[in-house]
Amino acid sequence: MTIQRFETGPRMSQVVVHGNTVYLAGVVAGKAAGKSVTEQTQDILSIIDGHLAKAGTDKSKLLSATIYITDMKTFPEMNAVWDGWVSAGNTPARATVEAKLAAPQYNVEIMVVAAK
Repeated sequence: MTIQRFETGPRMSQVVVHGNTVYLAGVVAGKAAGKSVTEQTQDILSIIDGHLAKAGTDKSKLLSATIYITDMKTFPEMNAVWDGWVSAGNTPARATVEAKLAAPQYNVEIMVVAAK
């Protein structure tokens, strides 16, 4: 099987496609860095939509998601955005973990795996 990589850098690729499986690197906010958890989550999910489209799939085919947040007190705020975005009836297996992220302006990071 071939492997396709998108937005590849010296450390990682943002998207890797192997067969009919699409792997995304952890996505953090671009435009919303340093803003609220709501705004960061909206920004991240928009970026994920774009990455999935590049790979020929969409959120209705999510298999799993791992969500990292810096403060579990913001779990309901993040979930409110997630619940409005995720494809009803096609929710992935999911874990949410409290963790320090790479830089202080990031409060949310989301990593997903999808089918094509």
